[in-house]
Parts: sequence; structure tokens; C-alpha cells
Amino acid sequence: MPSGLRVLRETRLDPKFPLSRQEFALFGQIILDSLGLAEQVVTVRLVDDREISRLNREFLHCVGPTNVLSFPAGEVEDLPDGDGDNFLGELALSVDALTRETALYGQPPVAHLARLLAHGILHLAGYDHSDEMYALTDAAVDRALLEYSV
Repeated sequence: MPSGLRVLRETRLDPKFPLSRQEFALFGQIILDSLGLAEQVVTVRLVDDREISRLNREFLHCVGPTNVLSFPAGEVEDLPDGDGDNFLGELALSVDALTRETALYGQPPVAHLARLLAHGILHLAGYDHSDEMYALTDAAVDRALLEYSV
């Protein structure tokens, strides 16, 4: 199984969404590399607020949308199991939240996307919120923005 980021678009993208599917996968590979996870496989489902709210309620028993949810391999029964040992898991990323938060935080969309991806991937790799996780996220964002020009 090849390493990398697989992107599944399950919603209409906002015209401000910063990357095509192919660019998104390349950008995600840079983030995986920067986190020392270059050989790993991650699936990213691009969803809307409605779907991420459903997932948030079903799996975390929380109400309302969020920006990204992480589903580590082996922890959720519905994940594909044919990806072998390199499959980290699946992320659900709300493109609605990405658009909303970039305006709210005054960040370029690609910078906020890098932050959400790095944060979600680190959860897949077993990290919980901590100073170490935040430092790794910041380093991955910085490297992704340096290496990928949009």
C-alpha cells in the first residue's frame, strides 16, 4: 500500500478552499513527512458541517460541528482494514469550519488547513493535547508553508 494522504471529497467545496484534491494530497504528504510519518497512510474525508456534526454526535457524544475529527485505525469498526500496518486512520475535516475559521482567525486558508491536518494526524498517531503536540503542530505548519507554495 503506498504511503500518503488520500482525499475523499464528500461535499461541495467553497470556492475559497485553497487546494485541489491533488494539491491537497501533496500538501498532506509534506505534513506527514514533517511529523516523521512519511510511510503512513491517512484518509481525509472533506465534509460539511452537517456531516461533521453527525460524526461528532455519534462518536464523541458532542453536539454541533467541529473543524476536524480523528478516527485512529483499529478504534472504529467501519474503517477499511485492507491498508495494512501503515494505515494511521481517517480524518473528517469540515470545509465549512475551515472557511469560517480562516475568516474568524484572520489566517490564510492554506495555513489554517495545515494546522488542522497536522493536529488531526497527530491525534491519529496517538498524541493528546499537550505542549509537545502543539510544538509538533507548529513545526509541521511552518515546514508545510515553506515547502509548498500555492
